[in-house]
Amino acid sequence: MFFANKFKGVFIVRCPFCGCEESKVIDSRPTDENERIRRRRECVQCGKRFTTYEVIEDVPIIVIKKDKSREAFDRNKILKGMLRACEKRPVTTGELETAISEIEATLQSATDREVTSVRIGELIMEKLRLIDEVAYVRFASVYKEFDSASAFIEEISKL
Repeated sequence: MFFANKFKGVFIVRCPFCGCEESKVIDSRPTDENERIRRRRECVQCGKRFTTYEVIEDVPIIVIKKDKSREAFDRNKILKGMLRACEKRPVTTGELETAISEIEATLQSATDREVTSVRIGELIMEKLRLIDEVAYVRFASVYKEFDSASAFIEEISKL
């Protein structure tokens, strides 16, 4: 057990015995479920040891849609769209899952927690272009809302 105070977004760990805010980490390892990190600490002031458990905070990605509404990022929506584009194509679900994980990692690494649906569409098209050109054109034709054959031909010529 430990005591923690939140100060400017940072948690300060206090020794449960003397209340000192300084401790050194002696041992650190993930828990059995790999959901938390167990840290053995030693208080710098009194020398007593105690354990803390740290959980990585998962901040959700918010998608700003074209109509300005907001919703939580849903990787299943991306998978459905990519599966539709890859229908009857030699593309495995594993390839799509990997692409979606890479897209999600790109979004998670960004400093902004809000992303436009346009940006997500661009990331999907980048991945589909590398996976299967036909799937890319199918996705682009729906995503970019082609209204003529010339727009369709123009996109194909970019390949």
